[in-house]
Amino acid sequence: MKHIRNFCIIAHIDHGKSTLADRLLQVTGTVSERDLKEQTLDDMDIERERGITIKSHAIQMDYKLNGEQYVLNLIDTPGHVDFSYEVSRAIAACEGALLLVDATQGIEAQTISNLYLAMEHDHVIIPVLNKMDLPSAMPEEVKDQMVELLGCERDEIISASGKTGEGVDALLAAIIDRIPAPKGDPNAPLQALIFDSVFNPFRGVIAYFRIMNGTLREKDLVKFYYTNKKYISEEIGVLRMKPEKKKEISAGNVGYIISGIKQAKEIKVGDTLTHFEKPCSEAIDGFENVKPMVFAGIFPVETDDFEELRDAMDKLQLNDASLTFEPESSAALGFGFRCGFLGMLHMEIVQERLEREFDMTVITTVPNVSYFATTTDQQRLVVNNPSDFPDPSRLESVEEPFINAQIITKSDYVGSVMNLCIEKRGALKNQVYLTSDRVEMSFEMPLAEIVFDFYDRLKSISKGYASFDYHPIGYHVSNLVKMDILLNGDQVDALSALIHKDNAFHLGKKICLKLKELIPRQQFEIAIQAGIGAKIVARETVKALRKDVTAKCYGGDISRKRKLLEKQKKGKKKMKQIGNVEIPQQAFLAVLKLD
Repeated sequence: MKHIRNFCIIAHIDHGKSTLADRLLQVTGTVSERDLKEQTLDDMDIERERGITIKSHAIQMDYKLNGEQYVLNLIDTPGHVDFSYEVSRAIAACEGALLLVDATQGIEAQTISNLYLAMEHDHVIIPVLNKMDLPSAMPEEVKDQMVELLGCERDEIISASGKTGEGVDALLAAIIDRIPAPKGDPNAPLQALIFDSVFNPFRGVIAYFRIMNGTLREKDLVKFYYTNKKYISEEIGVLRMKPEKKKEISAGNVGYIISGIKQAKEIKVGDTLTHFEKPCSEAIDGFENVKPMVFAGIFPVETDDFEELRDAMDKLQLNDASLTFEPESSAALGFGFRCGFLGMLHMEIVQERLEREFDMTVITTVPNVSYFATTTDQQRLVVNNPSDFPDPSRLESVEEPFINAQIITKSDYVGSVMNLCIEKRGALKNQVYLTSDRVEMSFEMPLAEIVFDFYDRLKSISKGYASFDYHPIGYHVSNLVKMDILLNGDQVDALSALIHKDNAFHLGKKICLKLKELIPRQQFEIAIQAGIGAKIVARETVKALRKDVTAKCYGGDISRKRKLLEKQKKGKKKMKQIGNVEIPQQAFLAVLKLD
């Protein structure tokens, strides 16, 4: 065990984590030159195109230092705030972490929150300054920030470049030197942490684990602590570029287990794996059921594709256990699903994967969060969909989820960032100058205000310099109302939203104006209204298309013209009773992009 090192790389999105991992694989000879491609560990197309890691990966490397052979287990982590639970489990499986900071950008919000996660587990932190080869690098300034944040010595910071490979040997030596070997008793009862799982269509679910204590052998009878299901370990092994079978894996090491599990739901990330006959006395702490934060309806464009969409969602859930969905129907859009996502990026990725991997074109409704409504007879209801919202006459109070948002930006943009957060019902809690021109601000704000367009607007007002990270802090009572959109008196349930009472008029007016632009004119007049209960707060009218019926009357008595106009008026009235309004696809998307 003294020759094993387990470490992860934590960084803000886009700080060069995957590129540095490529260089480590190359220098240790884990990947042959022929197989090496950029972002070797990111195997989804979307990950490569967007340059983000969505799914964490683990890989084992061999490295020889001072005549001794070492085994290094690298556990790659996602960089985006939506996947912070997965990052926390990957950190729990290691003894040390490389804290990667981009020399051109400095410390960002996600870097700090991931650093706190690593510190909670008493990890050895190795500070690494990446992208040193770029002409715009500011090594001295960023080193000052790192020394201030970590309280480390300047010479402990390793300067490296994932692109050119500079400093990688020094980094490998530091990993072996500074990170302690794993502790654990190979003869104790088996206790292993599940930190990730992937779905293989031929073998079922493959779970990745790190053994804390004990030894796992092939054909052992094992069980998962929280789901309490038992399986036979058909195949175990370590994670090289291709999985490598082993007869046994003991404490301190990282590996995979295949046991014929067909459903991704049966394995929960963060669960503890142990022997069925001689289980360990307690589970590894830190396990949580991942809760969806953002809910949205996903509907097929063609109603006949509902079953195909269900198949696609089932297959997607096998690869992504944090996606939850249940069937729902909407008067405007037909049958579809109400889905729960970890955040907005997760929602975007699911939508994109449905289109790419399954050729499904879908309509996504306005995203919302989960609320608690208390009725007058003291029932507490969970509201994931505006249509479940109880009638205002039965409602006593509504609670909505609040978050603590951490924003790091340049001092020039403090005013505009504050205005944005206050506009989104945020309250400033703290403001700290990290350096003379970088500020960290903490706000308490409702999650519902963030799921709309907050991130895009934050990036645009700060010219891309602000970084943002959040964590939930519980539910607070708010003055919320349900706003309905009516077309000619018929409610369009897919456009309903729960919003704060103070914003109802402005948002109602904006949505009505937007729909007026997008709904094509008919032979009859269309009234677009925004209402709260029975009260209408905004209205726009799409005028009818008119045929000039009096064109053939060129002179003569006015009563001839009036007779024709009255006849046309009756026709329009009759048409309004039987005509229905089709809402174009872009109307649903446009409502998402209202600023």
